[in-house]
Amino acid sequence: MKVVLAGAYGNLGADILKRLVKDNHEVVALDLAQRDLGIEGNVTFKKIDVTNPETLVGVCDGADVVISTVGLTKTSATVTNYQIDYQGNLNLLNEAKKAGVKHFAYTSVIKAELAPKVPMLHAKHMFEEELKKSGLTWSIYRPTGYFYDIVKVFKPMIEKGEVTLLGKKPVHANVISTEDLADFVVLHMLDDNKMYNIGGKETYSYEEIANLCFAAAGKEPVIKRAPAFLFDVLAFVNKLKKNGKEAILRFSKWTLTEEMVGDTIHGDMSFKEYINESFKKEN
Repeated sequence: MKVVLAGAYGNLGADILKRLVKDNHEVVALDLAQRDLGIEGNVTFKKIDVTNPETLVGVCDGADVVISTVGLTKTSATVTNYQIDYQGNLNLLNEAKKAGVKHFAYTSVIKAELAPKVPMLHAKHMFEEELKKSGLTWSIYRPTGYFYDIVKVFKPMIEKGEVTLLGKKPVHANVISTEDLADFVVLHMLDDNKMYNIGGKETYSYEEIANLCFAAAGKEPVIKRAPAFLFDVLAFVNKLKKNGKEAILRFSKWTLTEEMVGDTIHGDMSFKEYINESFKKEN
């Protein structure tokens, strides 16, 4: 089967690419840049910029399915989530339609429709709605969060010896590894108009996650709580500065104050074991 994979060399995209190659699919790997993943297979790299439709011309020709992991996940003062997550994916969808592709699979985020003031989520939801009315059959995967993202947030706080959580109530998440999500995406890439709120096999509160991180680092836990509105203040200040940090701050506040538990459970990888391995590498 010929698969077009957009965002093929990001964290999730790379794991999907490895799984597609393992299953002997022909893959057209789209991204701004290529990196060595140590894999061999029927893979053709094409450099694209989703914000520029001209770079997408012909990339979907002959494809059976397009999978997109495209999204802006870091601070940028030059592009926005609406330019990447929404318009960029819409440009790719339009090219897929032009090429006669029958199916489009997209990775979003759980509860995206509930956060109109969070650009990283709202832009994804806007694209979800475009995809649903596109005429193509579709699959939408809405993960709860990724192992590596959570550890990346907690590790600097653990190193300082103090974790600050937001709000007074406990919040839970069953985050999933990118390897397990990649497996699910490939298994279900041809599903007919299905949306999955997907997470891993273990559910923890953020306080429990902090304690697991402290234990893995061999430190006594120190956990404090701060009012969630402080992130709104920081987001507003950074919006005025136009430095691109507003979107990340609003997304961080959302994920740390909302229940992020998916009802579709997939994978065998343990978040607790991942935390232990992550801090073991540092010691």
